[in-house]
Amino acid sequence: MASAENRRERKFRIALLLYAVLAALVWFTLGEGHVLILGRAVEIRVLPVFVIGTLVFRTFMARWADQIRQTQAEKAGNNPPDARG
Repeated sequence: MASAENRRERKFRIALLLYAVLAALVWFTLGEGHVLILGRAVEIRVLPVFVIGTLVFRTFMARWADQIRQTQAEKAGNNPPDARG
């Protein structure tokens, strides 16, 4: 069981690292143009970084939900096999 938890933790950290690399690439690759959103000028490179940020949030929430499920399964005494890998 510990190896499955370690594998999930490793995947989570790799995902966060890749999100950070992707956000940095977007930030330094896109120009400094502006786009109007709700009547306000916003830098164009902020938009994809925002999308990446929502994916990071989703990843954190999925990890949190997985930890809650694991805790409940341990309390219930039935440890289902790890199907998510």
